[in-house]
Amino acid sequence: MTGPKSPRLAGGLVGLALAVLVRPHLWRTAAGLGVRMAPRGWWRTPPRLPLPDGHLWEFRMVTAYGDPEAPPSVSDFLTFLEWCRTTQPLLGRASGTKD
Repeated sequence: MTGPKSPRLAGGLVGLALAVLVRPHLWRTAAGLGVRMAPRGWWRTPPRLPLPDGHLWEFRMVTAYGDPEAPPSVSDFLTFLEWCRTTQPLLGRASGTKD
């Protein structure tokens, strides 16, 4: 299974991308999240986009919204990215790596 399949989810991803596009301070964080959620070798299978693994995506949507087909909330996603952005420096120091 590769990435979110339903048109409702695809539209939700476009909305998330647009919300991040107008917030340059979140670009790096969103790109890092995309890399971490994309399955290995994503470029080898169509649609050759770094979409999240379908099983991981469904798990995330079920745990967040109770429905594997639920589109993610833009406000929830932006809040999550802000949280990631503020905790990444702390995680880097904790693991002994340099920022």
